Amino acid sequence: MKRAVRYSEKREAILRLLQSTQSHPTADWIYQSLKPTHPDLSLGTVYRNLAFFQEQGTVRSVAVVGGQERYDADVSPHSHFICDRCGAVLDLPEIPVDRELDRQVSESRCLRVSHHDLVFHGTCSCCTEE
Repeated sequence: MKRAVRYSEKREAILRLLQSTQSHPTADWIYQSLKPTHPDLSLGTVYRNLAFFQEQGTVRSVAVVGGQERYDADVSPHSHFICDRCGAVLDLPEIPVDRELDRQVSESRCLRVSHHDLVFHGTCSCCTEE
């Protein structure tokens, strides 16, 4: 049985902030951004809510960059690019997520693949201009 989820102003603020950025922030960035307007916010609250959002399917973890997990509120199928120099995480919506690959892996390995993530690594245009 699912338990009722109570409304939380902090939870709503965390989700709104995530939905308002394409920077794929860390929990610490979220905490630092919201602390001025929510002085009683703790980093633990941010992590608990990020875990809650992931369970609900409204947020996903993209990757660990520089030792910190990066989050995305865009849970539609899309790929990402991570700059190995500056750590930028960019959406690549134009790269199709190949569901046929899920089927092929499922069939060839007798697995049930629900989805896969495609992440490209390299140097972003800002870093290559330096």
